[in-house]
Amino acid sequence: MSELVQRASQQLTELVRGEMRLAQAEMKEKGKRYGKGGGLFGGAGVVGFLMLQALVATVIAALAVPLPVWAAALIVTAALGVIAAVLALGGKKQVSQAAPPTPEQTIESVKADVAEIKESAHR
Repeated sequence: MSELVQRASQQLTELVRGEMRLAQAEMKEKGKRYGKGGGLFGGAGVVGFLMLQALVATVIAALAVPLPVWAAALIVTAALGVIAAVLALGGKKQVSQAAPPTPEQTIESVKADVAEIKESAHR
């Protein structure tokens, strides 16, 4: 009987260590993906900002043909403000819906292991 308890204890220890290694690997992979995604978003933001500056200048120049330059600039500024507000609201919604950076697979695996251990203990 003591040998069975010792073996069960050893197996439980190995199981916990294995789950911890799995959690570390999962979090490391998620961290890499967040880092790469952030870098790509940063590069896209810089290029997009330069493009937007050129577009704004083009639109102001086009509106300045029939209107005074100050009126053309004011119209473009108001339109950009509306666009910025809509994008900010959309970004806020997406961030709030994002899953937390937790090792979901590991948590489910641990829950299954605990359930199995409880079931074995009741037999």
